[in-house]
Amino acid sequence: MVVDARFDYLKPVRSQMGLVLSPFYGIADIPVRAWEGVRDQFTSRSELLAENERLKAEQLLMQRRLQKLATLTEQNVRLRELLNSSALVDDKVLVGELIGVDPNPFTQRILIDKGEKDGVFQGQPVLDASGLMGQVVEVMPYTARVLLLTDTTHSIPVQVNRNGLRAIAVGTGNPERLELRYVADTADIKEGDLLVSSGLGQRFPAGYPVAVVKEVLHDTGGPFATIRAVPTAKMNRSRYVLLVFSDSRTPEQRATDAAEAQAEADRKAAESGAPAQPAAAPAEPGAAAAQPHEGARPAAPAAPAAQPAHPAGANGVAPAAPGAPASHPDARIRH
Repeated sequence: MVVDARFDYLKPVRSQMGLVLSPFYGIADIPVRAWEGVRDQFTSRSELLAENERLKAEQLLMQRRLQKLATLTEQNVRLRELLNSSALVDDKVLVGELIGVDPNPFTQRILIDKGEKDGVFQGQPVLDASGLMGQVVEVMPYTARVLLLTDTTHSIPVQVNRNGLRAIAVGTGNPERLELRYVADTADIKEGDLLVSSGLGQRFPAGYPVAVVKEVLHDTGGPFATIRAVPTAKMNRSRYVLLVFSDSRTPEQRATDAAEAQAEADRKAAESGAPAQPAAAPAEPGAAAAQPHEGARPAAPAAPAAQPAHPAGANGVAPAAPGAPASHPDARIRH
């Protein structure tokens, strides 16, 4: 050991012995390596099973989130369409959400989440993002029932947008079809024509899309043609609706009311402390007499038309402007 520690004489011998004993080291290490392999095998399997379960759970969570995002995306699209539609509607509207469908297969009715507390009234028109859907037939405090256009008991006066031809669109019980009644066989109507509400009957406002003509069948033996149309509104797919509060005034009445409101606003603006006009400026016709400012003496009453105006400086009243009548009652106050 001393020689091996201090000198290198035994190094070749040790190297040769290591070479001879190497297979024995491998044979002796086989049980240990076998045990470690078996242990790793079982450990890896259990870890893989646990990881597999974890990944499955994460996949389910991600799928749920993906479905939620898809639902939110579709809802966002529908709301954007609805907002764009409400921007095109001149009347006041209220957005409602569908919360129920009548289970009776022979009726076409839905339930919405707006009612009497929200100002909903019976007979109120209901739209979606694409066109007219129906009208309110029953009002409850917080909900309302809507009768769709496609119900067999419902009819609506329409007109062809292309030429103004009037007709009556009647529900068929099929949410994808309307029929036009009492249209002459020789009437100018063809496939693809847009039908809009005519406003007759004062129930539905005029100009809203109702349906598109799908089929026109001419019967030479009868006075009327058979006309089928497809509603523009998505009766079975719309989730959000618009409740329309129509303005029953005529265009002339609306214009008159707008002019009166503008005149009233101008009058209130003039009375709310508008600065006084210069002395030489003529008084506005119909305006009230100028009020004295703080610290100024009150103006004397205007003289009758037959008497001359007060002289300059009397009671602080300035002489009439050049070219103005001497007896003008709206003489200005000089400060």
